[in-house]
Amino acid sequence: MSITQSPYILYSDGEGNIFEDTSLYVTGRSGWDAVPVAVEDWIELPFGGNLYELPGRRGIGIDVETGEMRLCEKGWAVAAFIPPAHTGLYIAAYETKEDAPTLPLFCYTAAGWLDDKFYVPAVRIEQDIRQECEGYDDEKIEEGAANLLEAYPHNRLVKHLMENCCMTYTCPAARNFALGRWECPVPASPACNANCIGCISFQPQDETIVSTQDRLTFKPTSEEIVEFTVPHLETAPYPLVSFGQGCEGEPLLMWETIRDSIIEIRKHTSKGSININTNGSKPDAVKALCEAGLNSMRVSLNSAREHIYNPYYRPNNYVFSDLLESLKIVRSYGGWTSINYFVFPGMTDSVEEYEALRKLIRETDLCMIQWRNFNIDPDWYLGKIGVTDTGECMGVKQFMELIHEEFPNVKFGYFNPSMERIKGDFDVDFAH
Repeated sequence: MSITQSPYILYSDGEGNIFEDTSLYVTGRSGWDAVPVAVEDWIELPFGGNLYELPGRRGIGIDVETGEMRLCEKGWAVAAFIPPAHTGLYIAAYETKEDAPTLPLFCYTAAGWLDDKFYVPAVRIEQDIRQECEGYDDEKIEEGAANLLEAYPHNRLVKHLMENCCMTYTCPAARNFALGRWECPVPASPACNANCIGCISFQPQDETIVSTQDRLTFKPTSEEIVEFTVPHLETAPYPLVSFGQGCEGEPLLMWETIRDSIIEIRKHTSKGSININTNGSKPDAVKALCEAGLNSMRVSLNSAREHIYNPYYRPNNYVFSDLLESLKIVRSYGGWTSINYFVFPGMTDSVEEYEALRKLIRETDLCMIQWRNFNIDPDWYLGKIGVTDTGECMGVKQFMELIHEEFPNVKFGYFNPSMERIKGDFDVDFAH
């Protein structure tokens, strides 16, 4: 349902209560700037979304009377977390005070209030429902986790996935594994060859933010991996197993174990898709995995521009061209390739980024873009990578439309597709 006017700005009293200020329309943030948001860009906050107060920050609104921008002095600024399958078009706009704490690693989408509803500037980019809140029944998840722990009593990876990922961190992928459906996560590497600023599983002790979860602490064996992935591929609907998760390091550092696992899995079942989520840093390892039977690969990147990529990933012993090479290799074996594209409004939609992304798509014959919300404090991120001017921007929606126009075969989404989608009707709404 579209609205006919801009929503009003929200503020928090610092005690967890959120109010609207009807003297100000809410604005969005693009790069460093607060900007008005077109009325048609607002959607109701999707189910499963949350609101955050942003301590030490005052929201920026547009005065209802004068049309001038000014701060909301009534309380702290408010932002929204929008659930998976949705991509935000603008970040929350605010002014940060000197002593404001660094924000934790979540996404901070603009949010407003109108006619008793919360609104966010966002698009639903993916019809798949695999991580919808309604789809998770806690009792069934607990039962599923207990059954898996009982079925694989000596499997350290199943124990990690159920006790840590599923029950402690409520990871949607691990919860789906407990429910015996769709994509099954397979962490494989405790180590990493990048030092991402926004790493969710490892942060230096002197850093002002904390990692949201603890990293895998052991190296799984291929026997441990094969033991639970084969039954999952055999029995789950639209099955998919994915190496490389947020709770671990870089899976390509464990490529021999993954290669042996893929070979062994394929001796037992031809069903489903075997995927790797990776930084794409080791093209030779990717080639070995393709030869073993890897079906798809997703490479994460914050930018298709090397000079924006490097200060965020801070790579060890690999360079930007390696990940392009890895994407080309998977395509040469007929595999499916995606990029896990961290969307930062006001940087991702810059003219310079647009040219770089077009070049990447053409060079690598990319299959899919997963338009992910970037979970990071915007000021902190831009400061860390040293960007003071983000250049001319076109808006995330227009950026998406231009890419889709030029590359109609490149699929848009949020999740790794199952083999059924890869081979058949990609846009089928299959998870219902």
